[in-house]
Amino acid sequence: MTDKRDLLIIGGGLVGMTLAIAAARKGISSHVIDRADPADLTAEGFDGRATAISTASWNLFQNIGIADTLEPHGCPISSIAVTDQMKPGQIDFQPEPHEGSLGRMFANRTLRVTLFDQAAKEELIDWHSSAEVVSRHRDEFGVSVILADGRKLAGSLMIAAEGRGSPTRDQAGITIANWQYSHRAIIAGLEHEKSHDGVAWEIFYEDGPFALLPLLDKDDGTHRSALVWTVDESDAAGMLKLSDRGFLAEVEAQMGGMFGAITSVGTRSSYPLGFHHTAKITDQRLALIGDAAHGIHPIAGQGLNLGLRDVGALVEVLCEGARLGLDFGDAQLLERYERWRGLDSFMVALATDGLTRLFGVPGKTASAIRRVGMSAVQRTPVLKSWFMDEARGVTGDLPELLRA
Repeated sequence: MTDKRDLLIIGGGLVGMTLAIAAARKGISSHVIDRADPADLTAEGFDGRATAISTASWNLFQNIGIADTLEPHGCPISSIAVTDQMKPGQIDFQPEPHEGSLGRMFANRTLRVTLFDQAAKEELIDWHSSAEVVSRHRDEFGVSVILADGRKLAGSLMIAAEGRGSPTRDQAGITIANWQYSHRAIIAGLEHEKSHDGVAWEIFYEDGPFALLPLLDKDDGTHRSALVWTVDESDAAGMLKLSDRGFLAEVEAQMGGMFGAITSVGTRSSYPLGFHHTAKITDQRLALIGDAAHGIHPIAGQGLNLGLRDVGALVEVLCEGARLGLDFGDAQLLERYERWRGLDSFMVALATDGLTRLFGVPGKTASAIRRVGMSAVQRTPVLKSWFMDEARGVTGDLPELLRA
């Protein structure tokens, strides 16, 4: 017997599950299928990463009713400091008094736990965890999948939310442009002597950016930050093999003592950095969201936020279609989603790729030119405001769910 709902969401990560909850709040039902066990994904130590949630993404969380649960666990970003090798020419981005902050930092585990808890309570979400899709089918009448245990699930629209290696996207034959940066991001949690004061630091070195992202203090008052350190692929294995003492010494050398002594480092992990962007984000009764559609360098912290913009736009398009009596897989609706998100996501991806290459140019002359440019931005309020609005995700044609 076939179990049919409105949406078939393949991939129940941060973006896929946010879509399911946002759709449910609008009365749209879904199957969410994910091969992972949620107990593994929410286990302590599974994922030491932290994510900056932009102002627009926070509006989304407020509008779908999960912000109150998340609020106590997020560290407000009071300002962003951007510097080239800690030399003169720094940019300091600070919000206007009425804006409160430039975003909030959350541990990925906190985001997952909150989303999974909400999804488990939602009647319009049928969540299939630890499930393997062995067959996908799309035609003019609907979509369906067959799971490894023989169950058949159906819907009107299939959503590919499996991440960078999306098999649903690949099966659809959607062309993708991609390349690797020959760098890896090393992730670790740090405990340190001095307070970060809510400042997010982006320090550019020739090998790549060295980002320090503020986290809430521990209950005993210990100050904490999340480290995202981009290193050359050839150096990554050695950095991961260093003793904690050796690694801390390397970190302190990059930081110049700004947080005092580094007293502890958490479990280190790493992942390769690359770029990919699909030629299109829709096909017959298929929509791509998040990393299935676009994968960018973490240089500007926009990866998840870009996926959440996809969520807001797709839900709005589907709701408008429902009001007009259209099927959720209608080609007109998918065309509107394609027009809305295709160009915006491409421009953000292009900008982050450009920044990655610009700040990776070696040499004293290149560094001096970058610092002159940053000084000019620092002295130009209009430019600073534009960059801040981009970081906060409040520019362009925003979906209703991402507005305050």
